[in-house]
Amino acid sequence: MAGPHRLAVPTRASVSAAADGCPLMVDGRLVDTVRESWLIEDRWWIDRPLRRRYWEVVTTCGRNVVVFHDLELGGWWTQR
Repeated sequence: MAGPHRLAVPTRASVSAAADGCPLMVDGRLVDTVRESWLIEDRWWIDRPLRRRYWEVVTTCGRNVVVFHDLELGGWWTQR
């Protein structure tokens, strides 16, 4: 029997973004539409706070993607 495993583990993403942080290209796919954006700020009371700007986008090939920018450590990630 396998042990527990994490769901929705983030994976690194290659993102080109506008000056305001809005993704223009995700993993080589042009962004056609931004469906929504939201900010998560959590664990502010510990040494490793969580601050992420999420974007739900649709690429020109019709793929729906959720991508986030880690505002504490840097880097872009996708998450399902």
